Amino acid sequence: MKFCGLGRMASGALIGLLGSVSLLIAGTNAYHLLKKYSFSAAEGSTREYFDYITVDSASRRVYLSHGTEIKVIDADDGALIGNVTGLKLDHGVALATEFGRGFISDGVQGKVTVFDLKTLMVTGQIDADKDADCVVYDPFSKRVFVMNGDPHNATVIDAKSDAVVGKIDLGGGPEFAVADGKGTIYINLEDKNEIVAVDSSSLKIKSRWPVAPAGGPTALAMDIRHHRLFSAGRDPQMLVVLDSDNGKVLQSFPISGGVDAAAYDPETGLIFASTREGMVHVFHEDSPDKFIAVETIKTEIGAKTMGLDTKTHKVFLDTADFEPAPSPTADRPHPRPAAILGTFHVLVYGR
Repeated sequence: MKFCGLGRMASGALIGLLGSVSLLIAGTNAYHLLKKYSFSAAEGSTREYFDYITVDSASRRVYLSHGTEIKVIDADDGALIGNVTGLKLDHGVALATEFGRGFISDGVQGKVTVFDLKTLMVTGQIDADKDADCVVYDPFSKRVFVMNGDPHNATVIDAKSDAVVGKIDLGGGPEFAVADGKGTIYINLEDKNEIVAVDSSSLKIKSRWPVAPAGGPTALAMDIRHHRLFSAGRDPQMLVVLDSDNGKVLQSFPISGGVDAAAYDPETGLIFASTREGMVHVFHEDSPDKFIAVETIKTEIGAKTMGLDTKTHKVFLDTADFEPAPSPTADRPHPRPAAILGTFHVLVYGR
């Protein structure tokens, strides 16, 4: 996921107050750090880069985007299972478990790398487009949808044959996407401040909905059963709850800066949104029309990407150690500190 605009590295007073109140509500049942797993630099990488986290709760595997590789670890003990290598700058992983295949988006190559889920061996490459970023599998159409940021489109691939079956002009820069398993793909368009709904069979756009009062939407999650979307944006910094049938915004909450991932746990009714400022905001679905903020988890700076294990209800985040931020300049008034090569690590939080 691209980080467009730094945001402030310190939260506002409202966020601090929200976190304090949330901790009182959460009490002794608060999420806390359980484990930390550290890894060396990716092979052939000259900088420390990390992006999407995909948790396969059934197989007990976690797929970590790590620059030139996908690192696969055991969800229970963090042991390294293997690496998918030979990549340039990977972003996301989509799992088509019914076909025993995984699909990796590579933004530099503009391609999707296909690998075998059992052996982790690469079996092929498919042309996508420049800046291939988020990638999701839709079990309804048996297709893989690749979000291409700069060209403002999505490449659609048949998961069984590897054939490209279409390309969708989205009319804006896509970030995260979710599939409802019933034939619709929902996509955040960061530069248009909206969500677009796409029919996964016809590849036609069905609806466009604004996400105000949020802006710059990046992270997206869904309660499929109750038809609720959770879209988190960076400018303004908000999480909004929308009805996936009509796009109506039901509630909104302030969050900290640099949100990059969201997740929904159908068993607990918890919604998570992780940000670059080192916070995970946790909300609860009291009913399909009522949501409350329950907790703010303090993590580490840069831990903006996240995956949820729906079996254990644990949250996986990754980040690195950072150098001091450079001095501001006219061209870069808010320079970001660089991650230190070889300091990549995974943080596991639970109750």
